[in-house]
Amino acid sequence: MKTIRLILPLLVIALNPELSRASSEATENGRPNIIFIFTDDHAVQSIGAYGSTINETPHIDRLAEEGAVFLNSFCGNSICQPSRATVLTGQHSHQNGVLRNGDLFEPDLLPVQHLFRKGNYETALIGKWHLRPEPTGFDHWEILPGQGRYYNPDFIRMDGTRHRETGYCTDLITEKTLDWLENREDPDRPFLLMSQHKAPHRNWAPALRHLSMYQDEDVPEPATLFDDYAGRTELLQQTVMRLSHDMNWGYDMMLHGKKLFPERFIDNVGHLEYERMNVEQQEVWDSYYEPENESFIRQMKAGELSEDDVTRWQYQRYIKNYLRTVAAIDDGVGEILDYLAKTGQDENTIVIYSSDQGFFLGEHGWHDKRWMFEESLAMPFLIRWPGVIAPGTRSEALIQNIDYAPTFLEIAGLPVPEDMQGRSLLLIFRDGGNAPGDWRDAIYYEYHENDGWGNVPAHDGIRTDRYKLLFFPRTREWHLFDLREDPHELRTVHDDPAYAEIFAGMQKRYRDLRAYYGVNPATLPAARTDEEWWRERHAETREAARTGDADLVFIGDSITQRWEREGNEVWEEFYAHRNSLNLGFGGDRTEHVIWRLDRGGFPQDPPRAIILKIGTNNTGHLMQDPAEIAQGVRQILG
Repeated sequence: MKTIRLILPLLVIALNPELSRASSEATENGRPNIIFIFTDDHAVQSIGAYGSTINETPHIDRLAEEGAVFLNSFCGNSICQPSRATVLTGQHSHQNGVLRNGDLFEPDLLPVQHLFRKGNYETALIGKWHLRPEPTGFDHWEILPGQGRYYNPDFIRMDGTRHRETGYCTDLITEKTLDWLENREDPDRPFLLMSQHKAPHRNWAPALRHLSMYQDEDVPEPATLFDDYAGRTELLQQTVMRLSHDMNWGYDMMLHGKKLFPERFIDNVGHLEYERMNVEQQEVWDSYYEPENESFIRQMKAGELSEDDVTRWQYQRYIKNYLRTVAAIDDGVGEILDYLAKTGQDENTIVIYSSDQGFFLGEHGWHDKRWMFEESLAMPFLIRWPGVIAPGTRSEALIQNIDYAPTFLEIAGLPVPEDMQGRSLLLIFRDGGNAPGDWRDAIYYEYHENDGWGNVPAHDGIRTDRYKLLFFPRTREWHLFDLREDPHELRTVHDDPAYAEIFAGMQKRYRDLRAYYGVNPATLPAARTDEEWWRERHAETREAARTGDADLVFIGDSITQRWEREGNEVWEEFYAHRNSLNLGFGGDRTEHVIWRLDRGGFPQDPPRAIILKIGTNNTGHLMQDPAEIAQGVRQILG
C-alpha cells in the first residue's frame, strides 16, 4: 500500500508577484463588490449542488451553475463562535483565541472588515453576529442579540438601541440586506456586505408559508440513523445529541403542554418560538402541527409505536423542520440574485454562500455538530464571479475557513497580513477550480469544549483527500478512517496491520501540521470538568481565591495538592499560618492551570509569593517537548 504524500503546504502569508498580478487583472475595471451570505449549521447534504437527495435549493444552486462549488470545503473547529472568528481572522482557533463558544473575540486582531474599511470599501453586517463584543470595523451593522429568534426577533442597532420587528427572521434579514443595497450612503465605493442568518440553527422553526412542505411524504433516512457506534471509541456512546433520546419536548419537537414520555424526551424548556408568536401566527402554526401532535401522542399512549418507530417519528419531525428553514434561506438568496440582476450590479458583484460548519441530519443518530465526522466537518462554499470563474466549475481542492479572509482581501487587491494562516483561493478561481501544485494536501481540525454541550470530548486531527486521523486526549485513542472504503466512518483502521504504513504516515503528517500551525497544547486552556472531583475542587478553590487575600499561593499538580494529605503536618507547621492557599490539582498539566487561572481561580489581590510546580504531567502523560512546556509555564507566569 502506498504511503500518503508528506509535503508541507506552502501557505500564502503575503502577496507574491503572481497573486498581485492576478488581483490587478481582476480589479483593473473597478474593484468588485462582495456579498457574503453566511448561515448557521447548514449541512452540505441539504444543498442540491452538493448532491442532496432530501431537498432542493434552486437559488443556492444557481451560484454553482453560474460559478463554482467547492466539494472539499471544511471548517477548522465545528462550533459557531470559533468558526466565525476564523472566517474573520484567517486564523485557526488556537491562534485567534476563540477556542469555545463564549470566548472573547479581540477586535485588535484586525478582522477582515477593518482591512476592507481601510482599503476604502464600504462595509456592512446584517443579521447574526454571535461574537463578543459587538461588531467593530463596519460602516453599518444591525444584528441579532446572541442566537436571535426565528419569530418576531429583536435587532440591535449601532447606537445600542434594541427593537423588535414582526415577521420571520430569515425574511427580515433578507429585507434589511436589500434595503442596505438600495440605500447605500456612498454608491460609488465598492462594498463588502455580510448577510448572516440564524437559520438553520436549532430550534428549526419554519416560516409559516413552508409548513406544508413534506407534509404528505417521508424524507429519506440516512444510512447510519441507527448507528450502534461499534468499532470506534466508547466516547461516541456518551454523546448527548441523539435524536432518539436528547430532543426537547417543546423547544425541538414542537409539542405543547407538559412533557410526556420522559424516557424519550429531555427536560422541557418550553416552546419558546411559539411563545414569541402573535395570535395570528400561532393559529396558522397550530393548524399544521396539532393534528400530527395529537396523533403521535395517541399512538404513544396506546403502545402502537416501537422504539425504532419513535426514533423515526422524531427524525421526520426534526428533518422536515430543518429543511423548511433552509427553504426560506434559499428564497432569500434568490431575491438577492434577482436584485443584483435588476439593478445591473451582478457583473461586478461576487456572491459567496457558506455556513459556519456542517451539521448532523440524523447521521450516526445525531443532530448538532462538533465531531470531526464528515457531516459536521464539511461546510458549503459556493461562489459566483462573472468573468473570472467559469460557470459550472467544481473544485476538489482542500479548502478551509482560514482561507476566507485572505481570499476576500486578494479579490479586493488589498494586502494580506502575515499572521493569517489561510491561503487565498484566487488562483483556484482563475484556473477552473484546479489547485496549484504547492497547495495543501491535508487540513487541520481542533475542538476544545471537552465536556461542553453534547458531551463531545476535545479532539483534533487531519484530513487528506482519502484518509482522516483523529486523536482523543481524554482516552489517548487514535482513530483512522479510509473515506474511500468507509465513507460513513463506521470502523477505525488505526490498528489494522494493512494500514500500518498509512497510520504512521498520517501521524507524522499530524505532527508536522501541528508544528506548522503552531499548535502547542501546553499553552491552550483546557478543562477536566468531565471529572467530578476536579470540577468540585475548582469551584472550591475559585471561591477561596475570590473571597480571600492569600499571601502565599501554591500552584501545581499532585506534588502541590498532596500538602493536604501526606504532607498535611508539614503544611500546618510551616505554611498554614502564612495565610497560604493551595491551588494544586493532581494530574494537572500547564493547560489546565491556564484554564483555571483564566476563570477566576487566582486571588484578585496579588499574593506576596507564588510557588509554581507544573509540567511533569506534560512530559509524563504526553511526552511533550520541553520547549513547548516552557511556553506553557511562561504563559502561566505572564
